[in-house]
Amino acid sequence: MRIREIRCAGLRGATPAGGWATELTPEDNVHTLVVVHTTEDLYGVGSVFTSEALVRASLDVLAPLAIGESALEPERVSEKLHQHTFWQGRGGAITHTISGIDIALWDLLGQATRQPVGRLLGGRHRERVRPYASLLMTDPPAEMVDQLISLREQGFRAFKIGWGPFGRRDARTDESVVRAAREAIGDDALLAVDAGGSDAFWRGDLAWARRTATMLAGYDVAWFEEALEPDAAEDFASLRATSPVPISGGEVLTRRQSFLPFLQAGSFDIVQPDVTKVGGLSESRRIGWAAQDHGVRLIPHGWNTAVGLAADLHLAAALPETDLVEYIGGSAYVDDLVSDPWQLDSEGMLAIPAEPGLGLRLDPDAVARYTGNADLGLP
Repeated sequence: MRIREIRCAGLRGATPAGGWATELTPEDNVHTLVVVHTTEDLYGVGSVFTSEALVRASLDVLAPLAIGESALEPERVSEKLHQHTFWQGRGGAITHTISGIDIALWDLLGQATRQPVGRLLGGRHRERVRPYASLLMTDPPAEMVDQLISLREQGFRAFKIGWGPFGRRDARTDESVVRAAREAIGDDALLAVDAGGSDAFWRGDLAWARRTATMLAGYDVAWFEEALEPDAAEDFASLRATSPVPISGGEVLTRRQSFLPFLQAGSFDIVQPDVTKVGGLSESRRIGWAAQDHGVRLIPHGWNTAVGLAADLHLAAALPETDLVEYIGGSAYVDDLVSDPWQLDSEGMLAIPAEPGLGLRLDPDAVARYTGNADLGLP
Protein backbone atom coordinates (compact mmCIF):
# COMPACT_ATOMS: atom_id res chain seq x y z
CA MET A 1 0.00 0.00 0.00
CA ARG A 2 1.58 3.26 -1.17
CA ILE A 3 0.86 6.93 -0.60
CA ARG A 4 -0.98 8.18 -3.67
CA GLU A 5 -2.01 11.73 -2.75
CA ILE A 6 -2.16 14.17 0.17
CA ARG A 7 -4.96 16.74 0.45
CA CYS A 8 -5.65 19.44 3.01
CA ALA A 9 -8.36 21.92 3.98
CA GLY A 10 -8.47 24.63 6.62
CA LEU A 11 -11.23 24.88 9.21
CA ARG A 12 -13.17 28.15 9.36
CA GLY A 13 -16.41 29.47 10.79
CA ALA A 14 -16.15 28.28 14.40
CA THR A 15 -12.59 29.01 15.49
CA PRO A 16 -12.54 29.33 19.31
CA ALA A 17 -11.67 32.60 20.95
CA GLY A 18 -8.04 33.08 21.86
CA GLY A 19 -5.11 34.33 19.91
CA TRP A 20 -1.71 35.82 20.41
CA ALA A 21 -1.16 39.49 19.62
CA THR A 22 -4.84 39.87 18.63
CA GLU A 23 -7.98 37.86 19.30
CA LEU A 24 -9.00 35.21 16.79
CA THR A 25 -12.37 35.49 15.08
CA PRO A 26 -14.56 32.51 14.10
CA GLU A 27 -13.45 32.92 10.47
CA ASP A 28 -9.73 32.87 11.22
CA ASN A 29 -8.01 29.68 10.13
CA VAL A 30 -5.48 28.12 12.50
CA HIS A 31 -6.38 24.41 12.16
CA THR A 32 -6.05 22.38 8.98
CA LEU A 33 -7.16 18.82 8.20
CA VAL A 34 -4.81 16.57 6.21
CA VAL A 35 -5.95 13.44 4.38
CA VAL A 36 -3.47 10.88 3.05
CA HIS A 37 -4.87 8.71 0.24
CA THR A 38 -3.36 5.37 -0.75
CA THR A 39 -3.14 3.15 -3.81
CA GLU A 40 -5.67 0.80 -2.20
CA ASP A 41 -8.33 3.45 -1.63
CA LEU A 42 -7.83 3.59 2.12
CA TYR A 43 -7.25 7.03 3.58
CA GLY A 44 -5.98 8.35 6.88
CA VAL A 45 -6.80 11.63 8.57
CA GLY A 46 -4.50 14.03 10.39
CA SER A 47 -4.72 17.54 11.79
CA VAL A 48 -2.26 20.46 11.85
CA PHE A 49 -2.30 23.44 14.23
CA THR A 50 -1.25 25.78 11.41
CA SER A 51 -3.11 27.78 8.80
CA GLU A 52 -4.08 26.23 5.49
CA ALA A 53 -1.85 28.54 3.43
CA LEU A 54 1.24 27.35 5.30
CA VAL A 55 0.19 23.70 5.10
CA ARG A 56 -0.39 23.92 1.36
CA ALA A 57 3.00 25.56 0.83
CA SER A 58 4.63 22.89 2.98
CA LEU A 59 2.93 20.12 1.03
CA ASP A 60 4.53 21.50 -2.14
CA VAL A 61 7.84 20.52 -0.54
CA LEU A 62 6.74 17.36 1.30
CA ALA A 63 4.39 15.63 -1.13
CA PRO A 64 7.08 14.74 -3.71
CA LEU A 65 9.07 13.12 -0.90
CA ALA A 66 6.07 11.18 0.42
CA ILE A 67 4.14 10.06 -2.67
CA GLY A 68 5.05 6.50 -3.57
CA GLU A 69 6.28 5.71 -0.08
CA SER A 70 4.78 2.94 2.03
CA ALA A 71 1.60 4.05 3.75
CA LEU A 72 2.24 1.51 6.53
CA GLU A 73 5.49 2.87 7.94
CA PRO A 74 4.63 6.15 9.67
CA GLU A 75 7.77 6.53 11.76
CA ARG A 76 10.18 5.81 8.91
CA VAL A 77 8.35 7.99 6.39
CA SER A 78 8.00 10.89 8.84
CA GLU A 79 11.68 10.72 9.71
CA LYS A 80 12.51 10.79 6.00
CA LEU A 81 10.45 13.98 5.66
CA HIS A 82 12.25 15.55 8.62
CA GLN A 83 15.68 14.56 7.35
CA HIS A 84 15.11 15.99 3.88
CA THR A 85 13.75 19.33 5.07
CA PHE A 86 16.34 20.52 7.61
CA TRP A 87 17.07 23.54 5.41
CA GLN A 88 13.48 24.47 4.58
CA GLY A 89 11.80 25.15 7.85
CA ARG A 90 12.85 22.73 10.57
CA GLY A 91 10.57 23.41 13.53
CA GLY A 92 8.20 25.64 11.55
CA ALA A 93 5.30 25.08 9.18
CA ILE A 94 6.98 22.12 7.48
CA THR A 95 7.40 20.30 10.80
CA HIS A 96 3.82 21.14 11.71
CA THR A 97 2.61 19.71 8.39
CA ILE A 98 4.64 16.54 8.88
CA SER A 99 2.66 16.18 12.13
CA GLY A 100 -0.60 15.90 10.19
CA ILE A 101 0.89 13.44 7.71
CA ASP A 102 2.29 11.33 10.52
CA ILE A 103 -1.05 11.15 12.36
CA ALA A 104 -2.77 10.15 9.12
CA LEU A 105 -0.20 7.41 8.48
CA TRP A 106 -0.74 5.95 11.96
CA ASP A 107 -4.47 6.02 11.23
CA LEU A 108 -3.81 4.10 8.02
CA LEU A 109 -1.55 1.55 9.71
CA GLY A 110 -4.24 0.90 12.29
CA GLN A 111 -6.91 0.44 9.65
CA ALA A 112 -4.72 -1.91 7.60
CA THR A 113 -3.82 -4.06 10.62
CA ARG A 114 -7.25 -3.74 12.24
CA GLN A 115 -5.69 -2.44 15.44
CA PRO A 116 -6.24 0.78 17.42
CA VAL A 117 -3.33 3.18 17.10
CA GLY A 118 -2.58 3.09 20.82
CA ARG A 119 -1.81 -0.61 20.65
CA LEU A 120 0.52 -0.05 17.69
CA LEU A 121 2.30 2.72 19.60
CA GLY A 122 3.29 0.16 22.22
CA GLY A 123 0.20 -1.09 24.02
CA ARG A 124 -2.82 0.07 25.97
CA HIS A 125 -1.94 1.02 29.52
CA ARG A 126 -5.50 2.22 30.02
CA GLU A 127 -8.89 1.97 28.33
CA ARG A 128 -10.10 5.43 29.33
CA VAL A 129 -8.55 8.74 30.29
CA ARG A 130 -9.65 11.89 32.08
CA PRO A 131 -10.17 14.93 29.82
CA TYR A 132 -9.73 18.35 31.34
CA ALA A 133 -11.98 21.05 29.95
CA SER A 134 -9.85 23.97 28.81
CA LEU A 135 -11.18 27.52 28.60
CA LEU A 136 -10.08 31.13 28.74
CA MET A 137 -10.13 33.35 31.82
CA THR A 138 -12.27 36.48 31.83
CA ASP A 139 -12.30 39.66 33.89
CA PRO A 140 -14.67 40.03 35.56
CA PRO A 141 -14.78 36.22 35.84
CA ALA A 142 -18.58 35.84 35.59
CA GLU A 143 -18.53 34.54 31.99
CA MET A 144 -15.80 32.03 32.82
CA VAL A 145 -17.70 30.91 35.90
CA ASP A 146 -20.86 30.28 33.86
CA GLN A 147 -18.82 28.16 31.42
CA LEU A 148 -17.21 26.20 34.24
CA ILE A 149 -20.56 25.46 35.86
CA SER A 150 -21.98 24.33 32.51
CA LEU A 151 -18.99 22.05 31.87
CA ARG A 152 -19.25 20.64 35.37
CA GLU A 153 -22.92 19.87 34.72
CA GLN A 154 -21.88 18.08 31.50
CA GLY A 155 -19.74 15.73 33.58
CA PHE A 156 -16.22 17.19 33.48
CA ARG A 157 -14.23 16.74 36.68
CA ALA A 158 -11.00 18.41 35.58
CA PHE A 159 -10.49 21.94 34.26
CA LYS A 160 -7.83 24.36 33.06
CA ILE A 161 -8.22 28.11 32.89
CA GLY A 162 -5.77 30.28 31.01
CA TRP A 163 -4.65 33.45 29.28
CA GLY A 164 -7.17 36.33 29.40
CA PRO A 165 -6.13 38.92 32.02
CA PHE A 166 -3.89 36.54 33.98
CA GLY A 167 -0.41 37.97 34.49
CA ARG A 168 -1.33 40.96 32.37
CA ARG A 169 -2.83 43.32 34.98
CA ASP A 170 -2.13 42.84 38.66
CA ALA A 171 -1.91 40.23 41.42
CA ARG A 172 -5.39 41.01 42.70
CA THR A 173 -6.92 40.21 39.30
CA ASP A 174 -4.89 37.00 39.05
CA GLU A 175 -6.11 35.72 42.39
CA SER A 176 -9.71 36.81 41.92
CA VAL A 177 -10.02 34.79 38.71
CA VAL A 178 -8.45 31.67 40.25
CA ARG A 179 -10.59 31.98 43.38
CA ALA A 180 -13.76 32.28 41.29
CA ALA A 181 -12.80 29.18 39.27
CA ARG A 182 -12.14 27.09 42.36
CA GLU A 183 -15.43 28.12 43.93
CA ALA A 184 -17.30 27.29 40.70
CA ILE A 185 -15.93 23.76 40.28
CA GLY A 186 -15.66 22.77 43.93
CA ASP A 187 -12.81 21.42 46.02
CA ASP A 188 -12.98 17.91 44.56
CA ALA A 189 -12.20 18.87 40.92
CA LEU A 190 -8.78 19.21 39.31
CA LEU A 191 -7.85 22.80 38.47
CA ALA A 192 -4.82 23.81 36.38
CA VAL A 193 -3.77 27.35 35.49
CA ASP A 194 -2.15 28.45 32.22
CA ALA A 195 -0.47 31.86 32.18
CA GLY A 196 0.00 31.75 28.41
CA GLY A 197 3.68 32.67 28.34
CA SER A 198 3.78 32.02 24.60
CA ASP A 199 1.64 35.12 24.09
CA ALA A 200 3.31 37.84 22.04
CA PHE A 201 5.78 39.86 24.16
CA TRP A 202 4.95 38.05 27.39
CA ARG A 203 6.13 40.07 30.40
CA GLY A 204 5.78 37.59 33.24
CA ASP A 205 9.28 37.21 34.70
CA LEU A 206 10.77 34.77 37.20
CA ALA A 207 9.93 36.92 40.23
CA TRP A 208 6.29 37.19 39.12
CA ALA A 209 6.12 33.45 38.45
CA ARG A 210 7.46 32.61 41.92
CA ARG A 211 4.97 34.88 43.67
CA THR A 212 2.13 33.54 41.55
CA ALA A 213 3.05 29.89 42.14
CA THR A 214 2.78 30.51 45.89
CA MET A 215 -0.67 32.03 45.41
CA LEU A 216 -1.81 29.11 43.24
CA ALA A 217 -0.79 26.59 45.89
CA GLY A 218 -3.47 28.06 48.15
CA TYR A 219 -6.10 26.97 45.63
CA ASP A 220 -4.77 23.43 45.21
CA VAL A 221 -3.76 24.03 41.58
CA ALA A 222 -2.59 20.86 39.82
CA TRP A 223 0.01 22.61 37.68
CA PHE A 224 1.19 26.08 36.61
CA GLU A 225 1.55 26.18 32.82
CA GLU A 226 3.66 28.48 30.64
CA ALA A 227 4.57 30.78 33.49
CA LEU A 228 7.55 32.10 31.51
CA GLU A 229 8.35 32.76 27.86
CA PRO A 230 8.84 29.51 25.93
CA ASP A 231 12.64 29.45 25.60
CA ALA A 232 13.53 30.24 29.23
CA ALA A 233 14.84 26.78 30.15
CA GLU A 234 17.08 27.98 33.00
CA ASP A 235 14.41 30.21 34.52
CA PHE A 236 11.89 27.35 34.30
CA ALA A 237 14.37 25.13 36.15
CA SER A 238 14.83 27.80 38.82
CA LEU A 239 11.08 28.23 39.16
CA ARG A 240 10.51 24.50 39.41
CA ALA A 241 13.13 24.18 42.16
CA THR A 242 11.16 26.48 44.48
CA SER A 243 7.56 26.19 43.28
CA PRO A 244 4.99 24.61 45.61
CA VAL A 245 2.96 23.53 42.54
CA PRO A 246 4.12 21.47 39.52
CA ILE A 247 5.47 23.44 36.54
CA SER A 248 4.56 22.61 32.95
CA GLY A 249 5.32 23.85 29.44
CA GLY A 250 6.66 23.01 26.01
CA GLU A 251 3.58 23.38 23.82
CA VAL A 252 5.39 25.48 21.19
CA LEU A 253 8.47 23.24 20.99
CA THR A 254 8.81 20.95 17.99
CA ARG A 255 10.60 17.64 17.47
CA ARG A 256 12.13 15.60 20.28
CA GLN A 257 15.49 17.36 20.04
CA SER A 258 13.97 20.64 21.26
CA PHE A 259 12.68 19.03 24.45
CA LEU A 260 15.93 17.42 25.52
CA PRO A 261 17.62 20.59 26.91
CA PHE A 262 14.53 21.32 29.02
CA LEU A 263 14.47 17.76 30.35
CA GLN A 264 18.18 17.82 31.10
CA ALA A 265 17.88 21.20 32.85
CA GLY A 266 15.03 19.97 35.04
CA SER A 267 12.73 22.69 33.70
CA PHE A 268 9.40 20.89 33.93
CA ASP A 269 7.38 18.51 36.03
CA ILE A 270 5.08 18.08 33.01
CA VAL A 271 5.90 18.42 29.29
CA GLN A 272 3.11 19.33 26.89
CA PRO A 273 3.93 18.67 23.24
CA ASP A 274 1.15 19.32 20.75
CA VAL A 275 0.77 16.26 18.53
CA THR A 276 -0.42 18.45 15.64
CA LYS A 277 2.73 20.61 15.72
CA VAL A 278 5.55 18.62 17.30
CA GLY A 279 5.94 16.06 14.52
CA GLY A 280 2.91 13.86 15.10
CA LEU A 281 2.48 10.72 17.15
CA SER A 282 5.92 9.42 16.21
CA GLU A 283 7.66 12.39 17.84
CA SER A 284 5.22 12.62 20.75
CA ARG A 285 5.85 9.02 21.73
CA ARG A 286 9.62 9.52 21.72
CA ILE A 287 9.26 12.69 23.79
CA GLY A 288 7.12 10.70 26.21
CA TRP A 289 9.84 8.06 26.55
CA ALA A 290 12.52 10.72 27.15
CA ALA A 291 10.30 12.47 29.69
CA GLN A 292 9.75 9.23 31.58
CA ASP A 293 13.53 8.68 31.74
CA HIS A 294 13.83 12.11 33.41
CA GLY A 295 10.98 11.59 35.88
CA VAL A 296 8.66 13.95 33.97
CA ARG A 297 5.04 13.35 32.92
CA LEU A 298 3.71 14.03 29.43
CA ILE A 299 0.25 15.61 29.28
CA PRO A 300 -0.41 16.68 25.68
CA HIS A 301 -1.35 20.19 24.66
CA GLY A 302 -4.62 19.96 22.76
CA TRP A 303 -6.19 23.33 21.86
CA ASN A 304 -7.16 21.43 18.82
CA THR A 305 -9.62 19.41 16.71
CA ALA A 306 -11.42 16.10 17.06
CA VAL A 307 -8.59 14.48 15.08
CA GLY A 308 -5.98 15.90 17.44
CA LEU A 309 -8.03 14.74 20.44
CA ALA A 310 -8.28 11.22 19.02
CA ALA A 311 -4.50 11.15 18.51
CA ASP A 312 -3.99 12.32 22.11
CA LEU A 313 -6.29 9.60 23.42
CA HIS A 314 -4.20 6.93 21.70
CA LEU A 315 -1.01 8.52 22.98
CA ALA A 316 -2.48 8.38 26.48
CA ALA A 317 -3.18 4.70 25.95
CA ALA A 318 0.45 4.03 25.04
CA LEU A 319 2.27 6.11 27.70
CA PRO A 320 1.99 4.88 31.30
CA GLU A 321 2.07 8.32 32.96
CA THR A 322 -0.25 10.18 30.53
CA ASP A 323 -3.53 10.08 32.42
CA LEU A 324 -5.02 13.40 31.23
CA VAL A 325 -5.80 14.98 27.84
CA GLU A 326 -6.87 18.51 26.99
CA TYR A 327 -10.42 19.08 25.71
CA ILE A 328 -11.49 22.53 24.47
CA GLY A 329 -14.79 23.32 26.10
CA GLY A 330 -17.49 24.11 23.55
CA SER A 331 -15.37 23.89 20.39
CA ALA A 332 -17.24 22.90 17.23
CA TYR A 333 -14.01 21.55 15.73
CA VAL A 334 -13.90 19.01 18.57
CA ASP A 335 -17.58 18.34 19.21
CA ASP A 336 -19.20 18.72 15.78
CA LEU A 337 -16.65 17.13 13.44
CA VAL A 338 -17.40 13.58 14.60
CA SER A 339 -20.40 11.46 13.63
CA ASP A 340 -20.48 9.87 17.08
CA PRO A 341 -20.31 12.60 19.74
CA TRP A 342 -17.75 12.27 22.51
CA GLN A 343 -19.33 10.88 25.67
CA LEU A 344 -18.07 11.25 29.23
CA ASP A 345 -18.82 8.36 31.57
CA SER A 346 -20.20 8.80 35.07
CA GLU A 347 -16.71 9.53 36.41
CA GLY A 348 -15.92 12.19 33.84
CA MET A 349 -13.68 9.91 31.77
CA LEU A 350 -13.39 9.41 27.99
CA ALA A 351 -13.09 5.94 26.49
CA ILE A 352 -10.02 5.48 24.30
CA PRO A 353 -11.24 4.28 20.89
CA ALA A 354 -10.79 0.54 20.39
CA GLU A 355 -11.68 0.55 16.69
CA PRO A 356 -8.95 0.25 14.01
CA GLY A 357 -6.80 3.29 13.40
CA LEU A 358 -7.77 6.45 15.24
CA GLY A 359 -11.28 5.04 15.57
CA LEU A 360 -12.67 8.34 14.35
CA ARG A 361 -15.64 8.84 12.04
CA LEU A 362 -15.88 12.36 10.68
CA ASP A 363 -19.29 13.90 10.03
CA PRO A 364 -19.24 14.74 6.29
CA ASP A 365 -21.72 17.59 6.67
CA ALA A 366 -19.68 19.21 9.42
CA VAL A 367 -16.43 18.78 7.48
CA ALA A 368 -18.05 20.38 4.43
CA ARG A 369 -19.45 23.24 6.52
CA TYR A 370 -16.15 24.13 8.20
CA THR A 371 -13.93 23.62 5.15
CA GLY A 372 -16.13 25.46 2.64
CA ASN A 373 -16.95 22.22 0.81
CA ALA A 374 -13.29 21.52 0.11
CA ASP A 375 -12.59 18.33 -1.79
CA LEU A 376 -10.67 16.14 0.63
CA GLY A 377 -11.59 12.98 -1.25
CA LEU A 378 -13.74 11.70 1.63
CA PRO A 379 -16.78 9.51 0.89
